[in-house]
Amino acid sequence: MENSIKQLLDGIVHPETGEGIVRSGIVEKVTADTEKITVTLRFRKARDPFALKIKNEVAARLRERYPALSDRITVFIREGEAQQPAQPAEKRTTTDRIAHIIAVASGKGGVGKSTVTANLAVTLRNMGYRVGILDADIYGPSQPKMFGAEGYVPDAEHDDATGADYILPADAMDMKLMSIGFFIRPTDALMWRGAMATNALKQLIHQTKWGTLDFLLIDMPPGTGDIHLSIIGELKIDAAVIVSTPQQIAVADVVRGVEMFRNPNVNIPVAGIVENMAWFTPAELPENRYYLFGRGGARAYAEASGTDFLGEIPIIQSVMEGGDAGTPAAATDPLTESYYRSIASKIVDK
Repeated sequence: MENSIKQLLDGIVHPETGEGIVRSGIVEKVTADTEKITVTLRFRKARDPFALKIKNEVAARLRERYPALSDRITVFIREGEAQQPAQPAEKRTTTDRIAHIIAVASGKGGVGKSTVTANLAVTLRNMGYRVGILDADIYGPSQPKMFGAEGYVPDAEHDDATGADYILPADAMDMKLMSIGFFIRPTDALMWRGAMATNALKQLIHQTKWGTLDFLLIDMPPGTGDIHLSIIGELKIDAAVIVSTPQQIAVADVVRGVEMFRNPNVNIPVAGIVENMAWFTPAELPENRYYLFGRGGARAYAEASGTDFLGEIPIIQSVMEGGDAGTPAAATDPLTESYYRSIASKIVDK
């Protein structure tokens, strides 16, 4: 069975070397029986830009060939040789031409952080800035859906002068977009331990060909944890924007988010708080405001904690429709864009 698996997997070719992954030694170990299949991959480079793509293809081919074992197939990626990470080339980063890095965070999920990130990015682009987006929400990437780029498969580009490989980001409405979502199928559950997730994120940060940007917006995962600490350790973040809804349970989690960035060991300025889903106004009753999730909770916390309040964004149907259609509403709806422009202008001023 193991020999059959190796023959199957050798049909997968590494795009850079043009060799099958078994003949080239990438498939380090295969163990298989009637109960489960385990494959270990070892790449020559510690940060091979094709590692995730090949891992997913290995898993897909095994599931297709052995459907009865589809939920008992495991594919591991091991780092390259131990001495490789210490080589100077591994310290290269593609973020050195990014002027300002803004982390968009939330204390809890479900407050519209990714939607705010996408629309703020579009608004900054509308204002004439060169913008990039890093979808760092490893376990719940949504930016590919927001920009209609779910089918994008990143390619790599080799630089002969430096000997480095770069991952090419998606072009999302004249902005650079990179997401872990480009390397996994939408139906896959990303069951990674913290170390594997942070290693993948480091690769996206330092090997994506960002080019020259005025702003890189990072769509952070909700809460506080390993991913946040990894991003903070890998990048010089200029400011954090915290997104909340008005309700008290969401504001309670905002407190933890703000304090994380204010921690002396982190020391990242909090540009301010955005209150999302602040109210709802029906189109047929334009003068009416219905406060479905409470009123002004995020604003009240901002004032009490000495944090700047950046603005309110109401519940707008075009925002939902734009997210589903892959075109953020700030690109097509002037009213929506006006809310985000007010917030974006304050961030730029800071």
